[in-house]
Amino acid sequence: MIETKGGPLFVNHLNGVATMNFTQVSNDDIREEYVRRFKVPIGDAIRDARAAVEHLRCYFSNTPLNESFVIVFLDQQHRIIDTLSMFQGTINTSAVYPREVISKVLELGAVAVILGHNHPSGETTPSNRDRAVTQKLKTALNAIDVEILDHIIVGTDAHYSFQDHSIL
Repeated sequence: MIETKGGPLFVNHLNGVATMNFTQVSNDDIREEYVRRFKVPIGDAIRDARAAVEHLRCYFSNTPLNESFVIVFLDQQHRIIDTLSMFQGTINTSAVYPREVISKVLELGAVAVILGHNHPSGETTPSNRDRAVTQKLKTALNAIDVEILDHIIVGTDAHYSFQDHSIL
């Protein structure tokens, strides 16, 4: 038996194989389970790029039709201080303001960040605007000795890492 908001979900065993009636599982149940499994808690370190992608996906699950810009704020040991959805946009863009990012970095005492945004279209190739925003933030944050560890674009089934493509 698995507990869901709609009540218990019973697992049946048929010929030694577990089967479940998934019609009882709501999208909210699935989203909550995903967040429970993959969201990295404050104080823990993100160990690799895959963990960063899964952590960021948790913040995009409530806004699948609009672009969102999320920042993971990290301490000296790259442990999470906080993860915040800083900017919301439309289906294909979100305005990002370096002044607000710097203000939040200073408020939280972060020394490094991971940037992330989703592409509701599912396409993960960075646009010229994505590249320009990344460079603008890199310049602004370098001025106050804060490192961008990565900028990750999350699509439907894939992701794009600026770090993996040597763009940072």
